Amino acid sequence: MHTLEFFFDCSSPWTYLAFEGVQKLKHRVQFNIVWRPMLVGGVFNQVNPSVYENRAKPVPAKARYYQKDLQDWAHYVGIAIGQPPVFPVNSVKAMRGAFVALEHDCLEAYARRVFHRYWGDLADISQDDVLTSIVSACGLPVEEFFVKIGTATYKDRLRINTEELINRGGFGSPTMFLDGDDMYFGNDRLALIEAKLHD
Repeated sequence: MHTLEFFFDCSSPWTYLAFEGVQKLKHRVQFNIVWRPMLVGGVFNQVNPSVYENRAKPVPAKARYYQKDLQDWAHYVGIAIGQPPVFPVNSVKAMRGAFVALEHDCLEAYARRVFHRYWGDLADISQDDVLTSIVSACGLPVEEFFVKIGTATYKDRLRINTEELINRGGFGSPTMFLDGDDMYFGNDRLALIEAKLHD
């Protein structure tokens, strides 16, 4: 059985597309998914600062096409992606919380709600009240969630995953590794992964 590691941060719209796409892929081909929450800002800071430069001085034609491309993909995948008033957002609490969701075997439900609240409802996922509504909707214990994400253990887990991605050659989200070291970046690479899975 093939294994796909999925390094992700819910603050990325392209990662939302890949998150939904990879689950649709699972209905067509058998493979295991290993969810790897990380902090994409930490990756950008260390190895991909050009992201910030492009945001500060976008190429107008490219920026217009970016929006069209994003909406075309959203329509194709069947999700709504808006323009959150808070962008970029501090996703550190939400991403630490992904480890709590993993422990309770509800990562997919949790991450989908985080993605939807931010990109669909345009809510600020850095805020505790927004996270509380997400956690409650997933049936996670709210008090346990907030206690855990404030501890060194959960801070370290997120940092370790982020550093591991960098060390393995990653530079953004989503980054996927098929069977160990076969790396793919971006939601549009799911077609290549599917082809490999059929080999």
